[in-house]
Amino acid sequence: MRRIHERWGGGWEALLALCLACAAPAHAAGQPDGYPPVYEHWESLYAEDGLPDDHVFWVEADPVREGRIWLGTEGGLACYHTGDGSVEVYSPAEGLGHRAVMSVAVDPVSGDVWAATFGGLSRVSGGKVIQTFTQMNSGLANDVVFSVVVAGEDVWAATTAGTSRYDTKTGAWEIYTSLNMPAEENWCYNLSAGGGKVFIAAWGGGIIEYDIERDHFRDYLDPDGEFEIELFPNDGLVHNITTSPSFEEGLLWATTYFGLSVYDFRRWESFFDHDSGLASNFINFGRGEPGTRRGWICTDKGLSVLDYDSRKWVTYKLDPDRPGGGIVERWDGGRKVDARKTNGGLAHRFVLSIDFAGGDVWVGTSHGLSHGLRTAPSGRAR
Repeated sequence: MRRIHERWGGGWEALLALCLACAAPAHAAGQPDGYPPVYEHWESLYAEDGLPDDHVFWVEADPVREGRIWLGTEGGLACYHTGDGSVEVYSPAEGLGHRAVMSVAVDPVSGDVWAATFGGLSRVSGGKVIQTFTQMNSGLANDVVFSVVVAGEDVWAATTAGTSRYDTKTGAWEIYTSLNMPAEENWCYNLSAGGGKVFIAAWGGGIIEYDIERDHFRDYLDPDGEFEIELFPNDGLVHNITTSPSFEEGLLWATTYFGLSVYDFRRWESFFDHDSGLASNFINFGRGEPGTRRGWICTDKGLSVLDYDSRKWVTYKLDPDRPGGGIVERWDGGRKVDARKTNGGLAHRFVLSIDFAGGDVWVGTSHGLSHGLRTAPSGRAR
């Protein structure tokens, strides 16, 4: 200990500060004032720009091939190339299970693209749809697939009749329902993987956690038993009707149609539109930003981002008085600090999905794809 003290030469106070810094969770720094970075510049794309449909259910940045954004739309699977603005489209004519694509996942090792459709789970490899799994030719629990996620060598699919797990190495399938996991309802709506676990958002069944190494399930439910209100603040999951889980940097973001819950695996905290910067309690989706403790929350009235550690928000809404214009609000906890107008904004206020690439954000809405840039837009897209 004496040698350590002499080496650092800063006294016990400096040594203590160093130890605390090493013990703190590592995550990307936000703004100096604690607010999430503000995106001032937005451009949007629609069917007239080459998208197969304006209804964009899912956005997934390709982790293998830079400059590709995969989109799940009502008109098929699309790959948007950011370099030249071109769009590749995969439809049932190319072997896709169904034109409605609810979720997309890219295998970070093989580069294969998995599309959750209303007609099965489709796999794209080498630029072609090479197979579509259905309940008739595989262990897929149901052909209506809401979500897909890759966890190691396994591909997980959330369906209306349970969750299926496909081992890409052995070809084996497992099906999880209320018979073999703690599920009040087999309607599984969304998935997330991280920290050695897979999280399932079950409609009316809260969040179900599967520990991969231990082969063990547990569930998180709203403990107060009240359907319409949060009876006891921060007592657990805000509601059992969940729409998405997202795990990032030790935080589980759980979205519902009645508010937001965040769990640090010691305590729960709930956020609502009446006591925070959350745009609306009706939340379609949420995703933790990689390498940070910020969560991006997609609602029916706009997009909100929370810095969990500072409790500061940035919320993006449409300006009702200016078509195509936006409003950016900053909130400190439940207090609105300021609001300002921006020339560009989201394509639509009903926000369905979000992902991140190169410092930019890509947002799927019910009427168009929006691209939030840290720098001024190029002017290619509208």
